[in-house]
Amino acid sequence: MQDEIDPINEVELIDKAKKDPEAFGQLYDRYVVRIYNYIYYRVSNTDDAEDLTAKVFFKALDNIGKYRHMGLPFSAWLYRIAHNQIANFHRDRSRVKEISIDDLVLSDAGTKPSPERATQMNEEQKALLNLMNTLSPQKRDLIVLKFVHRLSNAEIGKIFGKSEGAIKSLYHRTLLELRDLVERYDLS
Repeated sequence: MQDEIDPINEVELIDKAKKDPEAFGQLYDRYVVRIYNYIYYRVSNTDDAEDLTAKVFFKALDNIGKYRHMGLPFSAWLYRIAHNQIANFHRDRSRVKEISIDDLVLSDAGTKPSPERATQMNEEQKALLNLMNTLSPQKRDLIVLKFVHRLSNAEIGKIFGKSEGAIKSLYHRTLLELRDLVERYDLS
């Protein structure tokens, strides 16, 4: 989700947060839910997600003095810290846990469908989510960041430590792979 605040005001708040913990608290309030959700999708455990979210914000608070505005929203920096914390979490536990996106709610903005159509849509969504779980962890993360959190390619690039062009390429390859999977399993 792209920030809906004036970037100039955000930069001023960040500069203020470098000296004033209450200003950092405003940044925390603004981003904690988004960072928690991102982490939860990666660890699938409430307690671990809460612990990692706290670590992200402690690390951000410890390093806010080193933060430099590079034209991207502050949230991109927080997502990058979260991404690193998640990697450390999995490495420390010597296990790779699948992202469970089975609980992801996909909404239909139109009118309420008939019960038959609702059942069919639910089955299609489950089948698509199962196919998405066959993607690599990085590709699943890309889909979640792009479609659930609605981040731009530049923001995702900052999180993954890649260029915007590399993210566009990964996004394109991911969509082609999903299309091939949908066709292979005749979900169209």
